[in-house]
Amino acid sequence: MNRASACPGRWQRYGPAQPSAEGASETGSAAVELTLLTPLIVLMLVLVVYAGRGVNAHGQVDSAAHTAARAASIARTPAAAVTAAEQAIAPELTGSGPCTAVTVEVDTSHFRPGGVARATVVCQLDQSDLAAGLPIPGRRTFTATASAPIDLYRSVITARLPTGGPVLPRAGERT
Repeated sequence: MNRASACPGRWQRYGPAQPSAEGASETGSAAVELTLLTPLIVLMLVLVVYAGRGVNAHGQVDSAAHTAARAASIARTPAAAVTAAEQAIAPELTGSGPCTAVTVEVDTSHFRPGGVARATVVCQLDQSDLAAGLPIPGRRTFTATASAPIDLYRSVITARLPTGGPVLPRAGERT
């Protein structure tokens, strides 16, 4: 018995392309399909990169807000807290980071032992290189706010007493 007769259709499957019912051959249809799908595949890749940049920037802004709040909570004065917060995030977001413009706001209204230092970081992300010709925004703004407690057992200098006023002991000092 011949192997081809034992399994009809098995050996014929790998032969030349068979004409369809209308008599036209289907050779070359994969190239046409690929040509039609290529713009959709490129668009999907651009959207994945666009979303990835946004997620990366959001994570870095959130981390920068926590870093700024921690740096502000360690400072001794409200003015030093603002300076420390700005210096703490400078290398993280600017320069090689994702943001084109960074704003840091430090809330020192509760700056006292046991209080809270709150930092808000605003980042402008420029994605115009990906958005060229697409109906997606080229600039996005990310905002993150973080708080850090100020140690209860340390001294905080909020303001100097006028001359001639009573001298108050610092925390831990004996009078």
